[in-house]
Amino acid sequence: MLHLLGALVRAESPSLDKAAVDDCGELAAAEWEKRGARVEVLLQKHRGNHLRVTLWRGRGKPTGQLLVLGHLDTVYDVGALARMPFRVSRGRAWGPGTFDMKGGLTQALFAAAALERCQIPMRKRVVFLWTSDEEVGSETSRKLIEREARRSDAALVLEPAQGVNGDLKTSRKAVGEIKLEVIGRAAHAGLDPKNGVNAVHEIALQIARLVKLNHNRLGTTVNADIIHGGTRVNVIADRAHAVIDVRAVRAKDMRALERRLRGLDRILPGARLRVTGGFNRAPLERKVTAALFRHAQNLASQMDLRLCESAAGGGSDGNLTGALGVPTLDGLGAVGSGAHSPSEHVVIRAMPERAALLAALLATI
Repeated sequence: MLHLLGALVRAESPSLDKAAVDDCGELAAAEWEKRGARVEVLLQKHRGNHLRVTLWRGRGKPTGQLLVLGHLDTVYDVGALARMPFRVSRGRAWGPGTFDMKGGLTQALFAAAALERCQIPMRKRVVFLWTSDEEVGSETSRKLIEREARRSDAALVLEPAQGVNGDLKTSRKAVGEIKLEVIGRAAHAGLDPKNGVNAVHEIALQIARLVKLNHNRLGTTVNADIIHGGTRVNVIADRAHAVIDVRAVRAKDMRALERRLRGLDRILPGARLRVTGGFNRAPLERKVTAALFRHAQNLASQMDLRLCESAAGGGSDGNLTGALGVPTLDGLGAVGSGAHSPSEHVVIRAMPERAALLAALLATI
């Protein structure tokens, strides 16, 4: 497992570098073909190619389909490996993308190998969908994920586990991005300020209003994280905009927040507002994960493993499958820490355990 993980990590695959992602995909495809799986390369023009891997080892016809989701791309540029090389130390494997999520991709390959080695018949056909653009919003893979999800009885997501205890993720927040633009009126700040409408002032007042939409108990968050405005210090700013991160636990809270944002009124006389964007991933609500989690917990107990659940504030492709009502279980990937940072690593001893759990799920759902 470490040998394969090292090979995948050394195949650097930043989301926006098509050639690099495709090289990593070719490596993954070759490993699946060694295991007798059918591999389809889904060509993309501007992003890395996606892989659709089909595995079926049963008797007669499959009773349905299971979807396993993973992504080839990472947040690290080519060259990151020189700064943080793949290495093994103190029971951990370190390197860019080890935790998010090449450890999960490795575990999936060994789960398939375990089913073959143990000659365990599968009830359902399994489609492993390895995409190339999850870290940048799944723009080219979203329709593909949703199409496969509609054909599937369940979706298993190999995003990293939550915390060093290896918790599965049974809920995720809805995630969105709102752009608030203000058009004011330019004027000389010293000679003619009364004829100006300051767009920067309007943005500031709007942000003070938006802060009040945060709701800790409901888990709703509104954060203005990028602001631009103005041209010169002595000119009343006629343009300004803010990019706002929005998140919500429940679908109804997501819809209510979106309505509030789209209904914003100007505060300063003469200012004009334009609101664009919105939520791009609905929440993964626990009601679509609960039964699958109980099943996984029962399987883990038979292996003398303790399995717990957690909620996650970030989104994943599991949000897309859950929004369709498909039973979804997330966080089945590697156990470790430090995603998207120089300290990214996986816990080595947990890798075969997680592969065994995934194999058991594939054989019993």
